[in-house]
Order: sequence, then C-alpha cells, then structure tokens
Amino acid sequence: MDIELKEKEEYIINMGPQHPSTHGVLRFELCLLGEQVKYVIPHCGYIHRGIEKMCEHLTYPQLVHLTDRMDYLSAHINNEAVALCVEKSMNVEVSDRVKYIRTILSELTRIASHQLWWSAFGMDLGALTTFFYGLRDREKILDIFEESTGSRLTQSFITPGGLMGDVHPNFQKRVAEFIKYFRKKLPEYDQLLTGNVIFRERTKGIGIMSKEDAIDYGVTGPSGRGSGFHCDIRKIEPYSAYPFVEVNEVTLTEGDTYARYLVRIKEMWESLNILEQLVDNVPAGPIMLELKAIKAPKGEYYQRVETARGELGVYIVSDGGPSPARMKFRSPNFSNLFIINKLAAGHKIADLVAISGSLDLVIPDIDR
Repeated sequence: MDIELKEKEEYIINMGPQHPSTHGVLRFELCLLGEQVKYVIPHCGYIHRGIEKMCEHLTYPQLVHLTDRMDYLSAHINNEAVALCVEKSMNVEVSDRVKYIRTILSELTRIASHQLWWSAFGMDLGALTTFFYGLRDREKILDIFEESTGSRLTQSFITPGGLMGDVHPNFQKRVAEFIKYFRKKLPEYDQLLTGNVIFRERTKGIGIMSKEDAIDYGVTGPSGRGSGFHCDIRKIEPYSAYPFVEVNEVTLTEGDTYARYLVRIKEMWESLNILEQLVDNVPAGPIMLELKAIKAPKGEYYQRVETARGELGVYIVSDGGPSPARMKFRSPNFSNLFIINKLAAGHKIADLVAISGSLDLVIPDIDR
C-alpha cells in the first residue's frame, strides 16, 4: 500500500510533566517539525502549594520553614532572605558572628547546589560518571550542615534575629578541610566534562541568549551572567558578611549553553575564595537578638539576595501584627524559565535538553 507523506508535517507533543530531563514536575508543550523544535510552551503549576498565602497565617519565625521548600537547593539562602527582610523592617542588626556564619552557610549552599546541577547536567547529556563524582563531593557539605543544624536539605537554621542555635565546635575546622579537599577535586570536573569534545559540541553555540534578552526576561544568576548581564546581588547590594570580603562577579559574554555551564564552574572556585576569607575570621558574639516579639512594623518592605539560581526577592506587606498581611516572593526560577522558547526554537529536541539543563531550574521555586 502506498502511503502519501506530506512534505512538512508538524506534531504537538508533551515533554513531561514527569520527565527525567525537566528535573521536576514541569510540562513542555513542543511543536516539532521532525526533530526540530518550532516552539516551546512551558506549563507549570503542577506542585503549587500556596506558600505565599500560607505565610499570612504563620508568624515570621514559622514561615521561614516554608521558604526551604521553594528552591530546596538554596534553603539557607532563602531563609536568610526572609530573616534580612524582617530585620530590615524592625531596624535591627544581628551580630557579626551571625553575619559570618550566615554567609559561610550560603556559600556552602551555592557550591552544593552547583555540584548537584553539574552531576545531573552531565547525566542529561549522556555522561553518567558525573553524577557519582558530583554527589561524592556534595556529601561533604551535607555532612557539615547535618552536624550543625540537624538537617541536610531543608534546615530552617537562619531565622529573623539570628540563628536557631550556634554551629558545632567542629564547624570551622570541617569547612576549612572541605575547602582544601574540593580545591583538589574541582579540576576533575573539567577533566570529565568541561573539556570533553562531545560535550562541547552539544553546548557551544546552542541556545544563545543575548544580554538584552536576559535583561528583558529578567534572567538572573549564572544564566544571566553567562550573557554578560551584571546582576550579582552580592556585588550590587552586599548583605550579611559580603561587605567584609572580596567578591568577584563571574560573567561571560557568549550567552550559549556552554557559557552558562562555565559560569557555574567558575562560581564554585569563587565560593571557595569567599569561604577562605571568612572561615578563620568568624568573630565571637551572640547568635540571637534579645527581642520581646518579632513583628514587622506597619508598612511595606523588600529584600533581595543572590541564590544559586539568581535573584530572590522577598516583599512583605505588614499591618504591624506577628504575621505578614501579604507576602510575595520574586523567585529566580520563574523568570529564568520563560525564555526557554526563545532559546530552543530552531534547535533539535536533544538541544532542548541541554538548554533547559543549563538554566538549572528547580520547579518548586517556580510554582511556590
């Protein structure tokens, strides 16, 4: 039987919501012409939990626990964002000891997040070994977290007014040991993946994002800095202990998938440099302010921080009570997701996997 084929035949297919390359419950609606992607429509909201509404019914120390569950790979940094916003509203300042410990925890969190991203990104493109190497090194950080906070992923350790408790006596020693250890292990990431010919062919010149597009779409973090967009909040509005250290913002101008990859590799080196400046200089002092009550005075307050994926903004509308009247999170993942069509259109399906992986999306942060 003769089968008459159309010269051009387009198909609409779903990638997800359960798909190994979306790293979470996200659905891409793809229009394909053969293997070529004509357009991508992201569909999110599958794990929306109403976190912003739930915050209205919790006190400020209580709602910190919900922020762990947004970008769970930046839990410490999310906690810090809320704490800083509440402290700003109350016009109080924590001790330098708290500032140093918060920043050390944040930079360890950034490295741990980038390690997991590197592990999964390599596996997305067929390099299975990266998953074992990346998780091997990430365990060192999680062990440090567990010893001081009692938790490995969702710690809720940073709270308005200070910290839930002091760090373990071994904390500084173990952080110093990790710095020394990871400086020797990080070059293996380049040997395994960065210099791999197949990997470079899969990422160079793929999914190019211009600086103008990054700004227009609000793409921040390593994804924006890979296009030359200077958006590091640690440099723009230093907070906690960042004013006390030298922070070098990592930027590249190529704007492709490979550039976004390289920015995160270089950021791990930079985080080690920041940790090295802090770990031996943690001052003594109280770990919690003596406050009668934690209430934001009536008004509107905003604080932004630099998570592993970009700018997280916390916006509080307060009526003067122990809970926010309204709370809004400006999550980096939500903004970073919606440039995907502009980056992927015209490429192959396999390229879409590389592009979405290079954006390092954490889906619960999109849905909230």
